[in-house]
Amino acid sequence: MEEKKIYELTQLLNKYRKEYYEQDAPTISDYEYDSLLHNLEVLETQYPEYALPNSPTKQVGYTASNQFEKVVFERPMLSLGDIFNYDEVRAFVSRINNMGFNPTFVCELKIDGIASSLTYNKGFFVLGSTRGDGQVGENITNNLKTINTLPKVLENDLNVEVRGEVYMKRSVLDSLNEERKNKGLDLFKNCRNAAGGSLRQLDPNITKERKLSNFCYTLVNPEKYNINTQTDALKFMENNGFP
Repeated sequence: MEEKKIYELTQLLNKYRKEYYEQDAPTISDYEYDSLLHNLEVLETQYPEYALPNSPTKQVGYTASNQFEKVVFERPMLSLGDIFNYDEVRAFVSRINNMGFNPTFVCELKIDGIASSLTYNKGFFVLGSTRGDGQVGENITNNLKTINTLPKVLENDLNVEVRGEVYMKRSVLDSLNEERKNKGLDLFKNCRNAAGGSLRQLDPNITKERKLSNFCYTLVNPEKYNINTQTDALKFMENNGFP
């Protein structure tokens, strides 16, 4: 019984993952997906012998498309873990404390967009990519260059990699949908899907028309800059012109 449940959930969730990550056209809500994934995680914990090699609990993002040049990350580009109640927050804190740490915490806003990595050489933006499967992403440098909020040249002569999110503002979505409605085109369902489809266009001119924005929240290799906390990393990025 449990083996069948695990198999059915795995197949169903992989179908939803393909819709979400590769087609930018999900058929269920994020909450529904996360709830199903949570159910699978519980079952796999209880019955690890039935967990499948292609389980979505073992995957991050999606396989990079052959339409784009591939980018191999020196450090994996991970995704955030989901929680559903305060008990899970407390359990998370307890696990950290049991490992011998007693941290303070930083709370940050989460904007639903597309994860991206930005690399600068001597202050110049030279490479941008999607997350892909966390190990290998897609080179979308030219598309990212069309985003006005993304700095193309830093004030300081830095070799640095930062990661964050590309997103579409609701006001932009409303404006684009009004234009598409007048032209008889299908409307974008939501900001996240519209951002995903816009960012992975083969023609950067289409991306530019979509008026995307970005913000950064991860400094890769912070130890290179003598940075030991997330608060200092956020200040470092802000001071160097990253939104």
